Amino acid sequence: MVAWLFVQAASILLPTFDAPSWVMKSLVVLLALGFAMAVFISWAFEATPEGLKRTENVPPDVAAKLPTWSPRKFATFIIGVVVIAAGLLAFNLWRNKTETTSRNSASAARTEAAAKSIAVLPFVNMSADKNDEYLSDGVSEELITALSKITGLQVKARTSSFAFKGKNEDIQKIGELLHVNHLLEGSVAKAGNKLRITAQLIEASDGNHEWSDTYDRDMQDIFAVRSEVAQQVATTLKVRLLGEEKKQLDKKPTENLEAYNLYRQGRFYADKLSPGLHRSSR
Repeated sequence: MVAWLFVQAASILLPTFDAPSWVMKSLVVLLALGFAMAVFISWAFEATPEGLKRTENVPPDVAAKLPTWSPRKFATFIIGVVVIAAGLLAFNLWRNKTETTSRNSASAARTEAAAKSIAVLPFVNMSADKNDEYLSDGVSEELITALSKITGLQVKARTSSFAFKGKNEDIQKIGELLHVNHLLEGSVAKAGNKLRITAQLIEASDGNHEWSDTYDRDMQDIFAVRSEVAQQVATTLKVRLLGEEKKQLDKKPTENLEAYNLYRQGRFYADKLSPGLHRSSR
């Protein structure tokens, strides 16, 4: 019974201290050897006032006077063993429950994080001038950059999203290939100094629209549209924006719109020369 208690205590305490598996194995072997030795000694020897003597060498009258456990002492021992065993069992159940709760919490956190994953597909150029395609690509990249600044939102990199440019792939298939639960797609149409930007957030698993909107703005408001779309995506996906994050979304990369257009055109034609090459957006 004492050996059993040792084994139960070790099975609970050793993992707590990250003890290697050989420690438990060694303890079980030692206890087994000790148990066999104790059985042999108790069968072959008697504990007398003069020390251990072989049973056959102890006279019957001397053996009758040797101390033995009274029923009360034996009952006390049994109760003590039961109390200790119950305590070990209760501790083990509590530890297992705590570990299960921790695993469930971690699993729930991973599931929630996965549910808030998004890819921004290349926006379609709907302008009459096909040379304005640099602008639709720029809007897509600006949204990727903006959404990436939101804590709690997993955003696929430009290289992954732009691999589907010009391809008529099924929404569900794109979601599976990119391992995201949401897709943001849209279009950009430019007429003179006027812009029309449409954006729609789609649930990748079933293709349903969760949100969509159209923005008719002047060209100089292109960064404001980027900020509004990013904030609306965060709201729809129930991602709370921190104060500093909102400031970053509202911050314009430049006040010089002509310089921005030239920069976007340069990036667009550079990508044409080096397809698949991913560059930083700044």
